[in-house]
Amino acid sequence: MQVEQKIKEKLEVAFAPDRLLIENDSHKHAHHAAMKGAANTGETHFTVTIISSAFAGRSRIDRQRMVYAALAEELAGPIHALALKTAAPGELGNA
Repeated sequence: MQVEQKIKEKLEVAFAPDRLLIENDSHKHAHHAAMKGAANTGETHFTVTIISSAFAGRSRIDRQRMVYAALAEELAGPIHALALKTAAPGELGNA
């Protein structure tokens, strides 16, 4: 299974998000020496926007920790960089 699909499935189960957008930014970093090699799946850099009621009343740091916990396996392996935009419903307007 592809890394992006694993991210999607795990975040949907963990947070039942109102909105989930996963952007695979790996192509922007493919030229980096650390991104080359047999173990590299080609999916290493992601930007995730997630809106979920699970984040209501939580600080930005707590929200990020929640996402990191849900994606612990991927962060220990194929993911090299993960940019997060987390919000509770209504916090980002029409984002």
